[in-house]
Amino acid sequence: MKILITFIFSSLLIGSVILLSFSNNFDDQLLDGTLNGSSESEPHHDKLIGGLLRAGFDEGSCVSRYSKSLLYRKPSPYKPSPYLVSKLRSYEMLHKRCGPGTEAYKRATEQLDANQERSSDKECRYVVWVATEYGLGNRIISMVSSFLYALLTERIILVDQRKDINDLFCEPFPDTSWLLPLDFPLMGQIDSYYKDYSRCYGTMLKNHAINSTTTPPSHLYLHLLHDYRDEDKMFYCEANQAFIKNVPWLVVKSNLYFAPSLWLIPSFQTKLLKMFPQKDTVFHHLSRYLLHPTNQVWDIVTSTYNASLSKADEVLGLQIRVFSTPSGYFQHVMDQIVSCTQREKLLPELATNGSSHSQVMNTTRSKKLKAVLVASLHPEYSDELSKMFLERPSSTGEMIQVYQPSGERVQQTDEKLHDQKALADIYLLSLSDNIVTTERSTFGYVAHGLGGLKPWILYEPKNRKVPDPPCVRALSMEPCFIRAPLHGCQAKKIKTTPFIKHCENWNLGIKLVDAPDKFWWW
Repeated sequence: MKILITFIFSSLLIGSVILLSFSNNFDDQLLDGTLNGSSESEPHHDKLIGGLLRAGFDEGSCVSRYSKSLLYRKPSPYKPSPYLVSKLRSYEMLHKRCGPGTEAYKRATEQLDANQERSSDKECRYVVWVATEYGLGNRIISMVSSFLYALLTERIILVDQRKDINDLFCEPFPDTSWLLPLDFPLMGQIDSYYKDYSRCYGTMLKNHAINSTTTPPSHLYLHLLHDYRDEDKMFYCEANQAFIKNVPWLVVKSNLYFAPSLWLIPSFQTKLLKMFPQKDTVFHHLSRYLLHPTNQVWDIVTSTYNASLSKADEVLGLQIRVFSTPSGYFQHVMDQIVSCTQREKLLPELATNGSSHSQVMNTTRSKKLKAVLVASLHPEYSDELSKMFLERPSSTGEMIQVYQPSGERVQQTDEKLHDQKALADIYLLSLSDNIVTTERSTFGYVAHGLGGLKPWILYEPKNRKVPDPPCVRALSMEPCFIRAPLHGCQAKKIKTTPFIKHCENWNLGIKLVDAPDKFWWW
């Protein structure tokens, strides 16, 4: 009898443990599914993005850092290489050793004193990124390019904090800061640095102030803006890099995505191939590593996404920039948007007047909800698109809902709330399944690069007429380097390197595409 009671008790105990274990496992699956917008079991959330990010940051101080990938409708198919991950971890240690507040930083800034002899200590070298008067998109693409250059040359990047960088992005590196201290010795001068500055590298070359015996100065100004001269473009030449690498401080002003030309400097190529085996993933990986919106910005992103986009079966992003003067709503631009999206099957055509409601609904087994997210300074484009699908059903039976989070009408760079809304729009666009952007718009570059999306690009209209074709599919998801050094030391390489192509309908620019590892000298 005792044996029977013991057996029954043991069986009940084991059964309870199994049931409890099943219940806990079910709860964990349910929680994971809820976070991903589904009650079904889904793959584990990779908050470190394949090792791009490092664990250990305070999650509450920067919610977006580890939760960004939760909002993406599909995991990125592009995985960072082990070599890139290793280089980022090495960079973080270097930045911690050389960053603001360290003895190494103090010694390095002392070298900037005009009367101080330059030290031979090469432990810490710097790229100082200066915020220019150009818009948010320009700033982001130039900052990412400058970070890539720092990564390749074992420098650390320090960013100008006098604009609104602190209101937009969290600190990207652990246990240190990427912000250029306000008491930086050159802070009172760097705004005036331009092509005529005596320490501008291009000017020094033009004046023959650099030769084989020249002692590298404590700092150089690199003028890499769209109006740079042939002498400034010699920054991209191998021989010139040999001199520049010995300068402790490089002050950079740029509004360009100059990463493609770094691939054409032979001493950088081996590293770049190992870092980015898929050559058109440079911006995608580095932007996701470097750029983490502040909690204020992320609140805008998540609230808009949850309210307007989370229930959609598919999201189409539309980024509309009108470059004409005056800017505003133009019917030919609206016609071009409709022509492009319908021609490329991104939006359905409208039902014909003779189609009955039942005929339209029978074209699909179930109603599909497609959300269209519009980013534009001018709300009339989203208003007209919304009106179009409200007045008549789509020919496919799809429900089309149009949203525009902001419409500021004029660009207000350096106005805090405007820039925060703009950054939120960029991230919302990056969450799309497909995206249409405007030719040569850096705003669009950042959005599709972050999202790992190959966009359709709206051609720039001429004479207020809809271009034919209205748009073209991009060669890759990489931004265009719209003012590339097409002549000089890189001219032959640009023409013969398989993974460098001229940008879509913009022959003055080049961009990275994924292609075999074949260089110009092979």
